[in-house]
Amino acid sequence: MNDNLKYQIALTLIHNIGDVLAKRLVSYCGSVEAVFKEKRATLEKVPGVGSIYASAVINQDVFKRADEEIKFIEKNEITPIFYLDAAYPKRLTHCEDSPVMLYMKGEADLNDKKIISIVGTREATDYGKALCEKLVSDLAVFNPLIVSGLAYGIDICAHKAALDNGLKTIGVFAHGLDKVYPAVHKPTAERMMQQGGLLSDFTSKTKPDRENFPRRNRIVAGMADATIVVESKKDGGSLITADIANSYSRDVFAFPGKVGDETSEGCNNIIKQNKAALIQSAADIVYIMGWEHIKKKNAPVQKQLFLELKPEEEILVEILKEKTVNIDDICLIAKMPMSKVSSLLLTMEFSGIVRSLPGKMYKLN
Repeated sequence: MNDNLKYQIALTLIHNIGDVLAKRLVSYCGSVEAVFKEKRATLEKVPGVGSIYASAVINQDVFKRADEEIKFIEKNEITPIFYLDAAYPKRLTHCEDSPVMLYMKGEADLNDKKIISIVGTREATDYGKALCEKLVSDLAVFNPLIVSGLAYGIDICAHKAALDNGLKTIGVFAHGLDKVYPAVHKPTAERMMQQGGLLSDFTSKTKPDRENFPRRNRIVAGMADATIVVESKKDGGSLITADIANSYSRDVFAFPGKVGDETSEGCNNIIKQNKAALIQSAADIVYIMGWEHIKKKNAPVQKQLFLELKPEEEILVEILKEKTVNIDDICLIAKMPMSKVSSLLLTMEFSGIVRSLPGKMYKLN
């Protein structure tokens, strides 16, 4: 492990310095190491920092704890991923509050071509489990990476269905990678490390406290192309994930349930409130996500010819013909929503047509 990792981890350990402010500090100071070596007066001038946060950066001794974490990482063969690393999920980079650091155990590609998050109630019914299993089974031919939170109910059902169908699956933790919670899911977690992975933005020794779960949910929502709610009660935690996905301009889908069913009330409500699109099967996902034209599992990926582009893709190609353009400007020029442009650019990037650059910039290959 290089010395830079110590500064990266230390940055996340500074009390009251969250992900947004931490990334701003790195941007203004030039590097993560420079944040810790910068003068107080300079730190205070960084927008949102001021004297209190500047004191936190200067006065807190976080390097001892960072060194301990590095030893844990090395001993347990964990991959640390900084937000500026190539391995960091590109989809998450479009989310302002995305984690500064991620820790992964496993071998999944966090930038897989198709990533779907599946969430739902911990008290899943047999009907909900059957829906989840069939959804994953029917999507398997498209080889998506399945993401969930390894919780009871729909989460663990989605992970197991992915494993049984030969798909890679990622479990996102609300605690460190030194434990599996709930412990009864440890056998499934061990399988996932060989066929996907376990992911967290928490350091070891972090307990699965209640307040950590919404923070976990932003990763579940942010690293996926779409979030699917299978079953949810009126105030279910999976609705938080759906809300976050909506705030990120990601697609949200939900299965409807019978009127009056407690475990479907949350799904019915977000459909009624236009916070989720109603789906009845995997075919709906395939159609809405535009996967019909994508080669299915194990088929080689070939660079598309510009002649084969969809009309909306042709618009983006025209915009990028002359110069490198920021995604926000692409949305304005193309007169398309961020969710649509992000999806199109991601598909075009995987097809070798465009290339993403730092700063949310894009250019033609």
